[in-house]
Amino acid sequence: MIDHLDRDQGSTVASDIVHALIARGVEDVDDSTLARALYSTDASLYRVVPQVVVRPRSVEEVLATIDACRATGTPLTSRGSGTSIAGNAVGTGVVLDFSRHLNRVHEIDAEARTARVDPGTVHAVLQRAATAQGLRFGPDPSTHTRCTVGGMIGNNACGSRALAYGRTSDNVVALDAVTAAGEQLTLERGKGLPSPTLDQLRELVGTQLSTIRTEFGTFGRQVSGYSLEHLLPENGFDVATFMAGTEGTLATLTSATVRLVEDPAHRLMLVLGYGSMAEAADDVPALLDFSPTACEGLDSRIVNVVRDNGGTVPDLPRGQGWLFVEISGADEREIADSVNKAVAASAALDSRIVSDPREQAVLWRIREEGAGLATRTLPRKALSGWEDAAVPPDRLGAYLREQDVLLAEYGLDGVPYGHFGDGCVHIRIDFPLDDPGGHDVFRNFLVEAATLVSSLGGSLSGEHGDGRARSELLPLMYSDEAIDLFAKVKGVFDPDDLLNPGVLVRPNAMDADLRGPESAKGRLDQRLGLRLLHDAGDFGKAVHRCTGVGKCLADNHGSNGVMCPSFQATRDEKDSTRGRARVLQEMIDGRLVTGGWRAPEVHEALDLCLSCKGCANDCPTGTDMATYKSEVLHQSYKGRIRPRSHYILGRLPFWARLSSRIAWLANLMLSTPGVRSLARWAAGVDQRRSLPMFARGSFTRWARKRPALAAGRPRVLLWADSFTDFFSTVAGKSAVNVLESAGYQVEFLARSACCGLTWITTGQLDKARSIVGAAVAQLHPYVADGVPVVGLEPSCLAVLRSDAVELLDDPRAVDVAQGVFTLSELLRRTDGWVAPDLTGTTLVVQPHCHQASVFGFEADLAILESTGATIDRLSGCCGLAGNFGVEKGHYEVSVAIAELQLLPAVRNAPPGAIVVADGFSCRTQLLDLADQPAVHLAQLLDQ
Repeated sequence: MIDHLDRDQGSTVASDIVHALIARGVEDVDDSTLARALYSTDASLYRVVPQVVVRPRSVEEVLATIDACRATGTPLTSRGSGTSIAGNAVGTGVVLDFSRHLNRVHEIDAEARTARVDPGTVHAVLQRAATAQGLRFGPDPSTHTRCTVGGMIGNNACGSRALAYGRTSDNVVALDAVTAAGEQLTLERGKGLPSPTLDQLRELVGTQLSTIRTEFGTFGRQVSGYSLEHLLPENGFDVATFMAGTEGTLATLTSATVRLVEDPAHRLMLVLGYGSMAEAADDVPALLDFSPTACEGLDSRIVNVVRDNGGTVPDLPRGQGWLFVEISGADEREIADSVNKAVAASAALDSRIVSDPREQAVLWRIREEGAGLATRTLPRKALSGWEDAAVPPDRLGAYLREQDVLLAEYGLDGVPYGHFGDGCVHIRIDFPLDDPGGHDVFRNFLVEAATLVSSLGGSLSGEHGDGRARSELLPLMYSDEAIDLFAKVKGVFDPDDLLNPGVLVRPNAMDADLRGPESAKGRLDQRLGLRLLHDAGDFGKAVHRCTGVGKCLADNHGSNGVMCPSFQATRDEKDSTRGRARVLQEMIDGRLVTGGWRAPEVHEALDLCLSCKGCANDCPTGTDMATYKSEVLHQSYKGRIRPRSHYILGRLPFWARLSSRIAWLANLMLSTPGVRSLARWAAGVDQRRSLPMFARGSFTRWARKRPALAAGRPRVLLWADSFTDFFSTVAGKSAVNVLESAGYQVEFLARSACCGLTWITTGQLDKARSIVGAAVAQLHPYVADGVPVVGLEPSCLAVLRSDAVELLDDPRAVDVAQGVFTLSELLRRTDGWVAPDLTGTTLVVQPHCHQASVFGFEADLAILESTGATIDRLSGCCGLAGNFGVEKGHYEVSVAIAELQLLPAVRNAPPGAIVVADGFSCRTQLLDLADQPAVHLAQLLDQ
């Protein structure tokens, strides 16, 4: 896509590079405002708007891009998945995104234990391919589900198990790379190939042997600067290993061959509790004697965030900080013996041995999501910036204590965690960047923190690279001779400073290009439709929850995750939660995306958002794009003509209520060719979609005719939402049977109470507020009397659990949110109720997105497991998501999402399998695309 509109200064230069790229046959060239907004930042605090984004489809296109940059003098920044925390993957010229097309595993050589991959290959993709051969790629950063191998090489990433497997540099076998001058280099360990560039480098190193031998390679996590020790003669002038950690400043990677290792047969996790993180750090040297695979530190505040947000946390030993010590090997008894000896040698307050792999996985997931979770731990937002400094492990306790003193001096707080066994500490700090003088606080603290680390013989970066955050600080760690040597090495490879300029050599100031203030107050109309309770009513702060950690880019197959369905189908950055948040942040900033709420870039980015709520739960920072989309639509169409679908699909319960008494006639008309097509057009529905048929008689009218049971039973109110009332009455009737068989007196509202969901998702928030307010008023008397309210449609129940309190400043909404339940939640706490025996039956279960994201699927899963059936629980979204999948323009993406998991699972299910889906949308999608009926949980239990 080429778009020359909405360009800021430098349009002529940008046009030159675009024309040069096209002339050289590069296909995926995008200089639209949308693309530039998407790539204006990574996972760091820095905002740098590129001129153009290139997504190369081949090595030839990479070479052509470098040639175009050289010809036009345009800077070039290589980018993997954009999870760089130090600002390594943003640049002012061309951003070269390898992840879109150059992302394949080309070869696994099990005998040689190597893999050859593209730079944009995601770590998890390589890991799956290696695991199939009984092998693994050793380094495993916390972002392994989305980080790329090229990015790992660029930053010399390490991960939790570097104690066993080393850094990425230790696992590089060979690299293909291209210099800014266009020289193609093949770099292999132990092999010297003819090269003018490498000849110059060898000559330069020969003049600086003393500096290199005394200042480099002093301990395992010395990642800052160029790792020149690999170029020493005694180390074989190993340029392939040296290239790891050069952050794309010397050459552009086009292919990598990496080392694979055997995965150990057995793992045990030892969790040790301490009074503080510093006390945990003091214990690390003693634990290293037992050769752990990993030794990770975790602050209690991170765990508390998980608990406070309803997440699962296994039992942990008492303490305010923990070490996760993993010991692995081939002999289970030897491992157990080592773990017991480690417990005895430790100074921990308490300990626990975790042997269950599932429980281990939960704990590791909490640790892996530390970067996102830590941002939510403090009253003021915790930020990256001073992110991954490392010191020799025996000095780690002293470092943490002195760092705490330094934080207190600046009135800051931070949440430490990380790779304690390697002496590497991640920390998120509440820098007051939006406050007057906040940038000075940031700069001064970083200078003093760098001075502290250097005094302890440490490294400013222990695995993420220096980037824009720390390159300016390198003179505090290295001598003038070493800094001058960095510049000379850069001159050998990139004399014109085209590759990732401003990083490592001739660095930009560490407080330059920081993102602007997060608050939107004063810059946008603040008469918001939603209260945004978690962000003090500030839309800017809400969208800046996204820090770019990129979990939304991960393949969620088999993870029980939902986020982000459209990105899973398109793999386009604009369709990720992060991409949408970036565009909204640029809308708040106003310099690049200038149209405010109605900016076309904003609406293009939000178009494929299904409002599934997946990100509200799956994103570690709590980014809730469904809520933000509703607000954008509300603001954009206030007092304006809306799309046709908003008037029909967005008000579906209203039309359903009108049509319910003449359902037979409405169904007849909607089944008539011509009329049906006209109805689809009027509603903005894709012509390939079916139209839902109305029930012959509403559920509420049926319920009013039922005779009451004898008094004395516990009361329950079965809330008939609009879908149950007018479309899927069979689920409601089954629920009545199940509840009565469980011993309840089932009651009903005299009139169905709509939750306003369709108005919310289409941004008709003023009307939604009125509708939700009426529902809360109807339900509150029951809740106040202690009568549980059961809802059957997950999306509608989710409105009462979450959206209602965002729309209504009414304490009754809070009461109702706490007093409504799913059928499974009520049955689980019902004494004496027993699920039917479905032993021998296979259940293919599609959790509704809102249920999985807002109130969880654990209760349903427990009920289903109690039936004795074989359960195939799916993750991800069905792809319909209310009005999204039926709207014109969304059909292909809706089908593609269904094809990710749902449709293959149904096609591959054994004969007689039952598909369970509580969501009306999910059941509709299955009928539309697979002619597969599905049942609600109530129907399944109504045996």
